[in-house]
Amino acid sequence: MGVNPYSAMHSGPGRGLAAVYGIFALAASARAGVQIIRDFSEAPLAYSLSGVAAAVYILATVCLVVGNRVTHRIALLSCVFEFAGVVVVGTLSLMLPDVFRVHSVWSLYGIDYGFFPLILPVIGLLWLRHVERRIRQAA
Repeated sequence: MGVNPYSAMHSGPGRGLAAVYGIFALAASARAGVQIIRDFSEAPLAYSLSGVAAAVYILATVCLVVGNRVTHRIALLSCVFEFAGVVVVGTLSLMLPDVFRVHSVWSLYGIDYGFFPLILPVIGLLWLRHVERRIRQAA
C-alpha cells in the first residue's frame, strides 16, 4: 500500500480542526442530550435541531480524524450542511423569535457559542479545499 494522499488532513492544522470539532461534538451532544431528556416538550424544535447539530459535529469529527477519500467527501458535505443549517436556523430565529424562544446550537447564528457554529464550517471547508489542492498537486 502506498502513502495515503489524504494524510495532509492529519497535519497540525488538520489535527487542530479535528480537535475543535471534537470539542463541539462533545458540547453540542451534552447540551442536546440534557435538553432532550429533561425538557423536550418545552421546545421540541430547538432541542431536535441541537441534536442534529451534535450529530453533524460528531460525523465531521470522525471524518476529519479518519482522513481518507470517502471521509474527505463526507466531511465536505458535513461542513456544507452545517453552514447551511446555521444560516437557515440563524435567519429563522431572527425572523420568528416566538418559534425559537429557546435557542438551539445554531440559533442566532450560534451566538450562544460565540458564533463558532457559523465560523467553524467555513474554516473546515477552506481546510478541506486546501487538502484537495495538495492532493491534486502531488498527483
